Amino acid sequence: MTTIRVFDPAMCCSTGVCGPSVDPELARFAADVAWLEGQGVTVERYNLSQQPGAFAETAVVREALERGTEILPLVLVGDRIAVEGAYPSRETLAALAGVLVTRAAEAPRPPERAEGGGCCGPKSAGKSRCC
Repeated sequence: MTTIRVFDPAMCCSTGVCGPSVDPELARFAADVAWLEGQGVTVERYNLSQQPGAFAETAVVREALERGTEILPLVLVGDRIAVEGAYPSRETLAALAGVLVTRAAEAPRPPERAEGGGCCGPKSAGKSRCC
């Protein structure tokens, strides 16, 4: 199975739920990573402030950082940069890992009303007459 490696910018934690305000993008991505791991995919995350050695030891990341830290986060599949400068969606993560995303069945729709009927009676002038 594919290993996804995420190289995060310098921050206190990868979940986005630390500090005085929650970053909803980080919280969403953390949930998507947890979902992907639940599908059996290995996801490794590296934080620039806590694991700078991983950035220095990974040639493609080290080369990308020559353009500046604005390129973070980087998402790697193997030794290839797949996403740069943004956290990908769940669907993109799944595609990168070769995982099929299934959608829950849509909620059933209410039955159609009889021709000309509204919630309480027949339509008048194109509008339903409701109680």
